[in-house]
Amino acid sequence: MQSDFHTTRWTIVRRSCGDDTASRQALSDLCAAYYAPIVAFIQRCGFDENAARDHAHDFFTRLLAQPQMLKADQARGRFRSYLLGAVKHFVSNALDRERALKRGGGVEMIELTESGTALADAVGLAPDREFDRQWALTVLDRVLAQLAAEFDAVGKASHFALLKPWLTGDEGDATQAEVARQLGTNEGALKVAIHRLRKRFRELVRSEVAQTVDDESEAPDELAYLLAVM
Repeated sequence: MQSDFHTTRWTIVRRSCGDDTASRQALSDLCAAYYAPIVAFIQRCGFDENAARDHAHDFFTRLLAQPQMLKADQARGRFRSYLLGAVKHFVSNALDRERALKRGGGVEMIELTESGTALADAVGLAPDREFDRQWALTVLDRVLAQLAAEFDAVGKASHFALLKPWLTGDEGDATQAEVARQLGTNEGALKVAIHRLRKRFRELVRSEVAQTVDDESEAPDELAYLLAVM
Protein backbone atom coordinates (compact mmCIF):
# COMPACT_ATOMS: atom_id res chain seq x y z
CA MET A 1 0.00 0.00 0.00
CA GLN A 2 1.22 3.47 -0.81
CA SER A 3 0.02 6.37 1.28
CA ASP A 4 1.51 9.78 1.94
CA PHE A 5 0.72 10.92 5.44
CA HIS A 6 1.90 14.41 4.59
CA THR A 7 -1.20 14.82 2.41
CA THR A 8 -3.85 13.04 4.46
CA ARG A 9 -7.26 14.58 4.93
CA TRP A 10 -6.17 15.58 8.42
CA THR A 11 -3.48 17.71 6.82
CA ILE A 12 -6.05 19.23 4.47
CA VAL A 13 -8.21 20.14 7.45
CA ARG A 14 -5.33 21.79 9.27
CA ARG A 15 -4.19 23.68 6.21
CA SER A 16 -7.73 24.75 5.40
CA CYS A 17 -7.80 27.17 8.30
CA GLY A 18 -5.72 29.47 6.13
CA ASP A 19 -7.12 31.78 3.51
CA ASP A 20 -5.14 30.51 0.53
CA THR A 21 -7.11 29.32 -2.48
CA ALA A 22 -5.55 25.84 -2.59
CA SER A 23 -6.50 25.08 1.02
CA ARG A 24 -10.06 26.27 0.58
CA GLN A 25 -10.43 24.22 -2.60
CA ALA A 26 -9.05 21.15 -0.81
CA LEU A 27 -11.62 21.52 1.96
CA SER A 28 -14.37 22.10 -0.59
CA ASP A 29 -13.44 18.87 -2.38
CA LEU A 30 -13.39 17.06 0.95
CA CYS A 31 -16.85 18.30 1.86
CA ALA A 32 -18.22 17.19 -1.50
CA ALA A 33 -16.73 13.72 -1.02
CA TYR A 34 -18.44 13.17 2.33
CA TYR A 35 -21.78 14.85 1.72
CA ALA A 36 -23.78 11.59 1.81
CA PRO A 37 -22.81 10.53 5.37
CA ILE A 38 -23.68 14.00 6.68
CA VAL A 39 -27.11 13.94 5.00
CA ALA A 40 -27.75 10.43 6.35
CA PHE A 41 -26.86 11.46 9.91
CA ILE A 42 -29.10 14.53 9.81
CA GLN A 43 -31.99 12.49 8.44
CA ARG A 44 -31.64 9.92 11.21
CA CYS A 45 -31.88 12.79 13.70
CA GLY A 46 -35.49 13.35 12.67
CA PHE A 47 -35.43 15.59 9.61
CA ASP A 48 -37.00 14.60 6.30
CA GLU A 49 -34.76 14.20 3.26
CA ASN A 50 -35.24 17.70 1.90
CA ALA A 51 -34.63 19.31 5.27
CA ALA A 52 -31.60 17.08 5.83
CA ARG A 53 -30.10 18.17 2.52
CA ASP A 54 -30.78 21.81 3.35
CA HIS A 55 -29.10 21.44 6.73
CA ALA A 56 -26.17 19.56 5.17
CA HIS A 57 -25.71 22.39 2.69
CA ASP A 58 -25.80 24.89 5.57
CA PHE A 59 -23.30 22.80 7.55
CA PHE A 60 -20.80 22.67 4.71
CA THR A 61 -21.34 26.32 3.85
CA ARG A 62 -20.47 27.27 7.43
CA LEU A 63 -17.57 24.85 7.46
CA LEU A 64 -16.12 26.37 4.30
CA ALA A 65 -16.59 29.86 5.71
CA GLN A 66 -15.27 28.93 9.15
CA PRO A 67 -12.93 25.92 8.79
CA GLN A 68 -11.79 26.45 12.37
CA MET A 69 -14.92 24.42 13.23
CA LEU A 70 -12.72 21.40 12.51
CA LYS A 71 -9.64 22.73 14.29
CA ALA A 72 -10.78 22.76 17.89
CA ASP A 73 -8.35 19.99 18.79
CA GLN A 74 -5.09 18.90 17.20
CA ALA A 75 -5.17 15.52 18.95
CA ARG A 76 -4.63 12.47 16.83
CA GLY A 77 -7.67 10.56 15.74
CA ARG A 78 -9.93 9.52 12.92
CA PHE A 79 -11.22 12.16 10.56
CA ARG A 80 -14.53 10.29 10.47
CA SER A 81 -14.99 10.81 14.21
CA TYR A 82 -13.88 14.41 14.01
CA LEU A 83 -16.35 15.27 11.25
CA LEU A 84 -19.12 13.43 13.09
CA GLY A 85 -18.43 15.50 16.19
CA ALA A 86 -18.67 18.70 14.16
CA VAL A 87 -22.01 17.77 12.60
CA LYS A 88 -23.41 16.65 15.97
CA HIS A 89 -22.73 20.11 17.34
CA PHE A 90 -24.32 21.65 14.27
CA VAL A 91 -27.43 19.43 14.50
CA SER A 92 -27.79 20.11 18.21
CA ASN A 93 -28.00 23.82 17.44
CA ALA A 94 -30.41 23.15 14.58
CA LEU A 95 -32.67 21.14 16.90
CA ASP A 96 -32.65 23.97 19.42
CA ARG A 97 -33.71 26.40 16.70
CA GLU A 98 -36.49 24.06 15.53
CA ARG A 99 -37.82 23.69 19.06
CA ALA A 100 -37.76 27.43 19.60
CA LEU A 101 -39.77 27.96 16.41
CA LYS A 102 -42.10 24.98 16.47
CA ARG A 103 -41.95 23.66 20.01
CA GLY A 104 -41.67 20.19 18.48
CA GLY A 105 -44.61 20.56 16.11
CA GLY A 106 -44.34 18.83 12.76
CA VAL A 107 -40.89 17.35 13.35
CA GLU A 108 -40.15 14.39 15.57
CA MET A 109 -36.77 15.20 17.06
CA ILE A 110 -34.17 12.89 18.53
CA GLU A 111 -32.35 14.12 21.59
CA LEU A 112 -28.56 14.28 21.71
CA THR A 113 -26.89 13.32 24.95
CA GLU A 114 -24.41 15.62 26.65
CA SER A 115 -21.57 13.53 25.26
CA GLY A 116 -22.92 14.11 21.78
CA THR A 117 -24.00 10.53 21.14
CA ALA A 118 -27.25 10.46 19.21
CA LEU A 119 -29.94 8.13 20.48
CA ALA A 120 -31.75 5.80 18.11
CA ASP A 121 -35.38 6.31 17.26
CA ALA A 122 -37.80 3.41 17.08
CA VAL A 123 -37.01 2.47 13.48
CA GLY A 124 -33.70 1.88 11.73
CA LEU A 125 -30.15 2.61 12.71
CA ALA A 126 -29.01 5.14 15.26
CA PRO A 127 -27.72 8.35 13.63
CA ASP A 128 -24.10 7.57 14.54
CA ARG A 129 -24.34 4.11 13.04
CA GLU A 130 -26.01 5.36 9.87
CA PHE A 131 -23.30 8.01 9.50
CA ASP A 132 -20.60 5.34 9.77
CA ARG A 133 -22.42 3.03 7.33
CA GLN A 134 -22.74 5.81 4.78
CA TRP A 135 -19.10 6.73 5.36
CA ALA A 136 -18.09 3.15 4.55
CA LEU A 137 -20.23 3.14 1.41
CA THR A 138 -18.72 6.46 0.37
CA VAL A 139 -15.22 5.02 0.75
CA LEU A 140 -16.15 2.05 -1.44
CA ASP A 141 -17.85 4.28 -4.03
CA ARG A 142 -14.73 6.43 -4.26
CA VAL A 143 -12.55 3.37 -4.73
CA LEU A 144 -14.83 1.94 -7.42
CA ALA A 145 -14.74 5.28 -9.21
CA GLN A 146 -10.95 5.29 -9.03
CA LEU A 147 -10.78 1.77 -10.43
CA ALA A 148 -13.15 2.72 -13.24
CA ALA A 149 -10.92 5.68 -14.07
CA GLU A 150 -7.84 3.46 -14.14
CA PHE A 151 -9.46 1.04 -16.58
CA ASP A 152 -10.80 3.90 -18.70
CA ALA A 153 -7.33 5.44 -18.88
CA VAL A 154 -6.02 2.34 -20.66
CA GLY A 155 -9.06 1.98 -22.89
CA LYS A 156 -10.66 -0.89 -20.96
CA ALA A 157 -13.77 0.69 -19.50
CA SER A 158 -15.90 -2.14 -20.85
CA HIS A 159 -13.64 -4.69 -19.14
CA PHE A 160 -14.23 -3.03 -15.78
CA ALA A 161 -18.00 -3.00 -16.34
CA LEU A 162 -17.90 -6.77 -16.89
CA LEU A 163 -15.55 -7.50 -13.98
CA LYS A 164 -17.07 -5.10 -11.44
CA PRO A 165 -19.83 -7.52 -10.32
CA TRP A 166 -17.14 -9.75 -8.80
CA LEU A 167 -16.24 -6.86 -6.52
CA THR A 168 -19.75 -5.82 -5.60
CA GLY A 169 -21.42 -9.23 -5.45
CA ASP A 170 -23.86 -8.35 -8.22
CA GLU A 171 -22.95 -11.15 -10.59
CA GLY A 172 -26.60 -12.13 -11.04
CA ASP A 173 -26.93 -14.93 -13.58
CA ALA A 174 -23.68 -14.10 -15.36
CA THR A 175 -21.08 -16.86 -15.31
CA GLN A 176 -17.35 -16.50 -15.59
CA ALA A 177 -17.48 -18.58 -18.78
CA GLU A 178 -19.92 -16.12 -20.36
CA VAL A 179 -17.89 -13.08 -19.32
CA ALA A 180 -14.69 -14.72 -20.55
CA ARG A 181 -16.28 -15.17 -23.95
CA GLN A 182 -17.36 -11.52 -24.02
CA LEU A 183 -13.81 -10.48 -23.24
CA GLY A 184 -12.35 -12.84 -25.82
CA THR A 185 -10.41 -14.86 -23.27
CA ASN A 186 -10.69 -18.11 -21.33
CA GLU A 187 -11.93 -18.84 -17.79
CA GLY A 188 -8.44 -19.29 -16.42
CA ALA A 189 -7.34 -15.88 -17.62
CA LEU A 190 -10.56 -14.36 -16.32
CA LYS A 191 -9.98 -15.81 -12.86
CA VAL A 192 -6.52 -14.23 -12.85
CA ALA A 193 -8.01 -10.89 -13.93
CA ILE A 194 -10.61 -11.03 -11.15
CA HIS A 195 -7.92 -11.91 -8.61
CA ARG A 196 -5.80 -8.94 -9.69
CA LEU A 197 -8.80 -6.64 -9.65
CA ARG A 198 -9.71 -7.68 -6.13
CA LYS A 199 -6.12 -7.18 -5.01
CA ARG A 200 -6.05 -3.68 -6.50
CA PHE A 201 -9.44 -2.97 -4.93
CA ARG A 202 -8.14 -3.93 -1.48
CA GLU A 203 -5.06 -1.75 -1.97
CA LEU A 204 -7.15 1.26 -2.87
CA VAL A 205 -9.56 0.74 0.04
CA ARG A 206 -6.64 0.55 2.48
CA SER A 207 -5.12 3.68 0.95
CA GLU A 208 -8.43 5.56 1.08
CA VAL A 209 -8.97 4.64 4.73
CA ALA A 210 -5.36 5.51 5.59
CA GLN A 211 -6.04 9.05 4.42
CA THR A 212 -8.62 9.51 7.18
CA VAL A 213 -6.44 8.70 10.19
CA ASP A 214 -3.62 10.69 11.71
CA ASP A 215 -1.41 7.70 12.50
CA GLU A 216 -0.75 4.91 10.01
CA SER A 217 -1.02 2.32 12.80
CA GLU A 218 -4.72 3.19 13.18
CA ALA A 219 -5.57 2.35 9.57
CA PRO A 220 -6.15 -1.43 10.01
CA ASP A 221 -8.59 -0.90 12.88
CA GLU A 222 -10.43 1.81 10.97
CA LEU A 223 -10.68 -0.40 7.92
CA ALA A 224 -12.02 -3.32 9.96
CA TYR A 225 -14.59 -1.06 11.59
CA LEU A 226 -15.85 0.43 8.36
CA LEU A 227 -16.22 -2.99 6.78
CA ALA A 228 -18.10 -4.21 9.86
CA VAL A 229 -20.65 -1.36 9.87
CA MET A 230 -21.73 -2.18 6.32
